[in-house]
Amino acid sequence: MIPFTDEELKPAVMNIIEKVRPSIKLDGGDITLIDIRDGKVYVQLQGACVGCGSSGTTIKFGVERQMQTLIHPEIVVKNVPAGFEDKLDQLV
Repeated sequence: MIPFTDEELKPAVMNIIEKVRPSIKLDGGDITLIDIRDGKVYVQLQGACVGCGSSGTTIKFGVERQMQTLIHPEIVVKNVPAGFEDKLDQLV
């Protein structure tokens, strides 16, 4: 169980997103925080990252690993496909 509220997590999560953003932009993409719910961080990859075969690796080994190392080991990061911003409960 993550010992932080979603609101308490937000500044730390945003800090990590800002740290990984330059490398994502180098490949023509971007990343946006959609929401944080119960310790799950919902982000959306954009630009060249949409549909890229490496996007799952970027989420798991780039973004999620950084958050688990620097914030809490139980944080989970999910990529939100376009059109699902208001349907986070439908994401597995």
